[in-house]
Amino acid sequence: MRVCVIGTGYVGLVTGACLAQIGHSVICVDNNAAKVSLMQSGKSPIFEPGLEQIMQSNMQAGRLQFTTDLAFGVEHGEILFIAVGTPALPSGESDTRYVEAVARGIGSNLNGGYKVIVNKSTVPIGSGDWVQRIVMDGVADRQQDITGFDVVSNPEFLREGSAVYDTFYPDRIVLGSNSPKAIAMMQELYTPIIERKLATEGSLPPVPVVVTDLASAEMIKYAANAFLATKISFINEIANICDRVGADVTQIAKGIGLDSRIGDKFLQAGIGWGGSCFPKDVSALIHTAQDYGYNAQLLKTTVSVNKRQRLLAVEKLQQVLKILKGKTIGFLGLTFKPNTDDLRDAPALDLLEELTRLGAKVKAYDPIISQLEADVTLVTDPEQLAQGCDALVLITDWQQFRNLDYAKLAELMTNPVMIDGRNFLNPEDMARAGFYYVGIGRPTIGNAFLPSSVLPTVTNELLAVS
Repeated sequence: MRVCVIGTGYVGLVTGACLAQIGHSVICVDNNAAKVSLMQSGKSPIFEPGLEQIMQSNMQAGRLQFTTDLAFGVEHGEILFIAVGTPALPSGESDTRYVEAVARGIGSNLNGGYKVIVNKSTVPIGSGDWVQRIVMDGVADRQQDITGFDVVSNPEFLREGSAVYDTFYPDRIVLGSNSPKAIAMMQELYTPIIERKLATEGSLPPVPVVVTDLASAEMIKYAANAFLATKISFINEIANICDRVGADVTQIAKGIGLDSRIGDKFLQAGIGWGGSCFPKDVSALIHTAQDYGYNAQLLKTTVSVNKRQRLLAVEKLQQVLKILKGKTIGFLGLTFKPNTDDLRDAPALDLLEELTRLGAKVKAYDPIISQLEADVTLVTDPEQLAQGCDALVLITDWQQFRNLDYAKLAELMTNPVMIDGRNFLNPEDMARAGFYYVGIGRPTIGNAFLPSSVLPTVTNELLAVS
């Protein structure tokens, strides 16, 4: 099928490249000429494992093109994806001006045969009908006769760092429309994915396809992200109670995660969620509820818990080091999650701001981030990071951080303190490496290098080799 994807941000570029990979003819449109030029050279403007290779192979096969020419893309596509950003406004509602601009552009360039216009952007509930009116206005302004079009809501559920995998092996595909013709075309588009034709091992059941109305499809996206954000805030709330009663939240998460009604995903306590989706989508859903006269108290609390959780690492540093002014703190990782270069609403930024306010010097090492417009010293390896630090804070659970030479890092530090903001490291291993280990909702363990008045008793049993 012929596809046009308008907007080559995170969702648009992954969607376009993956649709080309399953055999469709795809043109990706963006109004940023420099970005389009970069993609035309086979380079991805974002870091996403496997994406650049898919781009290059499909460009060579002639199935994937990049252009700034919207009219060219609209004429090419039987299916037109709107995949532009909908960032949060200060009020919490979504900024839909880019969606509106694209819808007007489509209306101004529609001609000829039937088209399916797909909202891939995360848009407020009711946007499907709104987009249809905007496109119709553009067609009417030109007094152009067209065969017709329909709007479909097809929300994305991509996880940064595994978006290519999520596209090819989704948990479900959601299609919202009242048009049987549009739904049939979308199902044809996704047939290789639905029928698991890319599966390399065993026989898997078809991917579930949820066919519903426009508003329900739009709501599914918001509800999914709001639930996952709430689940993380819940386990963080439990972790904070564990800190006070001496329980280990990792064991709590394991125990409740085995309950099939709960499940074990999104139960990793830490310093909170961030990124481009959860903060924006939860705020937008709260704002939508307010527009319709409903006070979404649970969602507001989810946001409140997360905001407090982000600064928990500062509280733990103060408990161990007392005065932070003049201390040097090292960040292991900066991005809001591993396998991405995304710093949008990353907890690291809030921590950096607060530590700077308290007079601490901050150094940071991240495998991907090499530039950051903030008051932080970026270094190129973990050993440079550890040199002279009074404490390290693990911000991002990059897999390569699992196997660092922590004994050597401890030797390089002024005070070998580790605040594990993701409960990612093994406490006993860290203690044997010479660290005083502090997790989130876990018993503290380590060498008593600081005054005993600020350290709990470390028992032989805790330090024993299992």
